[in-house]
Parts: sequence; C-alpha cells; structure tokens
Amino acid sequence: MKQYVLKTGTTTLGLVCKDGLVLAADRRVTAGNYLANKDFDKIYKINDRMLATVAGSASDVQMLLKIIRAEANLKTYTTGRNVTVKEVANIIANLVFSNIRRYSVIPGVSQFVLGGMDDDGFHIFDIYPDGSVTEVKEYISSGSGSFMVYGVLETLYSKGMSVSDGVKLAVKALNSAIQRDTASGSGYDIYCITKEGIKQLMHKDLEIKVD
Repeated sequence: MKQYVLKTGTTTLGLVCKDGLVLAADRRVTAGNYLANKDFDKIYKINDRMLATVAGSASDVQMLLKIIRAEANLKTYTTGRNVTVKEVANIIANLVFSNIRRYSVIPGVSQFVLGGMDDDGFHIFDIYPDGSVTEVKEYISSGSGSFMVYGVLETLYSKGMSVSDGVKLAVKALNSAIQRDTASGSGYDIYCITKEGIKQLMHKDLEIKVD
C-alpha cells in the first residue's frame, strides 16, 4: 500500500546579539496544500530564562515540549541550581533522537532552536531533527522559509549588533520568507532574552514599520 506524507512548513530564526538574543517565528501551520491553522504559537517558554522555537510535526513538538519542561525542572530540583542552556539542549537532543527512531515507517520529525541565558552568558543551540546539537555563534533559521531568511541574514547580520537592531533584522528576514514561502505566514512573533529576562516584543496583530 502506497503511503502519503503531508508536508509541513514554517520559518523560525534566532540571532545572537551583544546584549541578548532574538528569537522569531511565523504562525502558520500547513498540512500539504491545506492551511490548517493561522494562529499557532511556535515559540515556547521552557523556564524563566529559556525559549525554544519549533518546526516539524505539531503533535510531536507539543508532546516533546511537555517532557522538556518537566525534565528541565527536574534537573534544577535534583541539582539545586539553575539548569544551563547546554543541559537543556542535550535533554531536547536525546528526546528528538529517540523520537525519530521510534517508528520504523513514519518517524516523528521535529527541530528546535533553543535560546537562553545562564551563568556563562547567552547561548543559542540548534537541535536538528536527527538529534544532533550545534551551538550557534551568530544566527540560525529552520523550516521551509529558512532559505529566504538566510539570504537576508547573510547580507545584513552584523556581529555585535544590539537586540534592537536584531529585532529589525528579524522582521526583514521573516517578511522575506513570508513573501516567497507559501507554508510560512499568518503573522509572526518576536521575543528577546536579555539580562532583564524574557520579553515578547512583537505579535502578528501589531502593525510594524521597518526603516
């Protein structure tokens, strides 16, 4: 019996700035050519100092996020200290690695971009669908719209840029993806992580003007 797999798409990105991190994502969920949801959160709070963007199967990422939060809280409780960003990245990687190998025919597929702050500073990790972990020094994008995003980031990203400038760049990059990738759109969310904590800066309902 021939099997059909519905393709999904998204656009997420993360930027390392001199005074913090910027994470952004669109809000569209697709199932093949069908627009399944136009108001879906793709940036999730892990704890008071960490956020994760998601790409892949919606059901997989939602279930994994519940486990990730629980495991991160358990690590903090058992060690008596704040869990590091790298430790959470490894927790996610182990879950993703196991998830994609759970089924012999159609595995669950998910990708996470984890951004956060710990005692060593600000960190972004890319947790690829195969379970590999890579620390990102400048920027990262995931999803079907990432090709357009990378074109903008390669041209306009500047090492040592401020969070304020990073937000403007994130808007430009997301707009580029939304204009060309049919699986991305329906607005977007942009968050920052600074020494003051996590803050949502923009939501799809806000009218944003970029110079």
